[in-house]
Amino acid sequence: MESSPQTVTGELVFREAAERDVPVLVALIESAYRGEASRVGWTTEADLLGGQRTDPEGVREVIDAPGSRLLVVERDGEAVACCQLEHRGEAAYFGMFAVRPQAQGGGLGKAVLAEAERAVRADWGAREMHMTVISVRDDLIAWYERRGYRRTGSMTPFPYGDERFGLPQRPDLQFELLVKPLG
Repeated sequence: MESSPQTVTGELVFREAAERDVPVLVALIESAYRGEASRVGWTTEADLLGGQRTDPEGVREVIDAPGSRLLVVERDGEAVACCQLEHRGEAAYFGMFAVRPQAQGGGLGKAVLAEAERAVRADWGAREMHMTVISVRDDLIAWYERRGYRRTGSMTPFPYGDERFGLPQRPDLQFELLVKPLG
């Protein structure tokens, strides 16, 4: 297998995920959002959702899907963040974003988001970035708003009953679409 193209920004290396990355990425994503380990960072969903955030099959689907990329972000050879980019016509979708809890709050997430926006503009000519965020995550939505995203009010129901998305701890969960023009 040929190595994936890499982009180096400062001390960070951005590259496309491969099959060999699946176990590391599942662990990274889980650590950022679920369980006690996630409480070290500020992006935890542990009070909203129990169970899993993703699984190996879900990560493989993103890696293998046409028009989709899963970026791995490494520092000193270790995966510290990841994000999904999906080509959707004139827009791109940003998802599966995770930053290792111990690395949160130091600008890493901001750097990953900026590189994702740059990549979809350069590679796909995307004019907008779209994402969905659980609507009650006010702190997370405010973080995205400070980076130019706007709430649209467009809501999608949370998939209650589908344990692949976690075990809801409250009855009012839904996803809100956030959008940013990429100029």
